Amino acid sequence: MKRVRHSLAVRLTHWLIAFSGILLLFSGFGQMPMYARYNVVKIPGLAWSSDYALTLILHYVSAAVFTAVVVFHLVYHLRREEFAILPKRGDLGESVRGVLAMFGLGQEPENEKFQAKQRVIYAIIGSTTLVLIGTGLLKSYKNLGAIIIDPMILQWTAYIHTIFGMIFMLLLIAHVAALLFKSHRPLIPSMITGKIDRQYAEHHHSRWLDGEGK
Repeated sequence: MKRVRHSLAVRLTHWLIAFSGILLLFSGFGQMPMYARYNVVKIPGLAWSSDYALTLILHYVSAAVFTAVVVFHLVYHLRREEFAILPKRGDLGESVRGVLAMFGLGQEPENEKFQAKQRVIYAIIGSTTLVLIGTGLLKSYKNLGAIIIDPMILQWTAYIHTIFGMIFMLLLIAHVAALLFKSHRPLIPSMITGKIDRQYAEHHHSRWLDGEGK
């Protein structure tokens, strides 16, 4: 038996943010530049990756999609009053217990629709994303030539954007790596079909089945 976990809108939002985020990272690193230096351009199909103009266009297009989908995500859940993914008091402690349980050390806490560690990670990724969008918009607005910004502010904006871009990359890698754990693998199909095995939900999200944290 299956239990519906994610709507079509949620799944599309998830994958659009993931793909546009990956393209943002790829095009962003391509502007440093580094692909010609480290022979990425020799990989079949990536000869164009050292072209600054092309990577800049790709970066802007990906950023537009990324930002639009993030705004949709926030408005969509706000209007539907769906806040189950937001962190709650005590989540840090439960996150530690949840991580230990992943390695067979202790019992996993009873969870709602989202585990405590998932809510904490969401807050971290969400905060990083908002910083990236904010600094990225400032950098882009400056390129329009409509305003003059203090060079020191622009320099710090560029530093922050780059640093948080690297943080975002590490978080993305960690997010994918977490799915290698056996206890998380059943979550993968749910982001494709929207449904999750009810037996898995009973074991890992019992409070959700009881009506909590919808």
